[in-house]
Amino acid sequence: MEQNLELNQLAKEALREGSKWTFFLSIVGFIGVGLMLLAAIFITISLSDLPDEAVGLGPLGFMKNFFSLFYFLMAGLYFIPMYYLYKYSSNMKTALQFNDGNLVAEAFVNLKSHHKFLGISVIVILSLYLLVLIGSIFAIAASTAF
Repeated sequence: MEQNLELNQLAKEALREGSKWTFFLSIVGFIGVGLMLLAAIFITISLSDLPDEAVGLGPLGFMKNFFSLFYFLMAGLYFIPMYYLYKYSSNMKTALQFNDGNLVAEAFVNLKSHHKFLGISVIVILSLYLLVLIGSIFAIAASTAF
């Protein structure tokens, strides 16, 4: 038994306004991804001529390739939620324009994917913080034991 959900004018206007803002945020996010990629390319080019034992970098000179790889990885990870947000906003705009319920459903699926990605990201980051905290406690305990 399937029931149809009809949206009143207030709900449609809220979704229309919200889709404009999510479109703006996704475009700003894509610009951020582009800037991260440019930074990664700049870091790769600027640090490529430095020897691994570069003066000023000390023992961490070998990590010069890590920085560009980090920026490439972060740009890739940041692209995913921005893509879902963009798909949500563009589908919602079109759905409201043509009163298409299937497109509204597809838009909400993209919004769910966006929120799910962000939620998993928060869980991963909090887990990493917890591991760093536990590691720090063990490191402090080990250093004071001697």
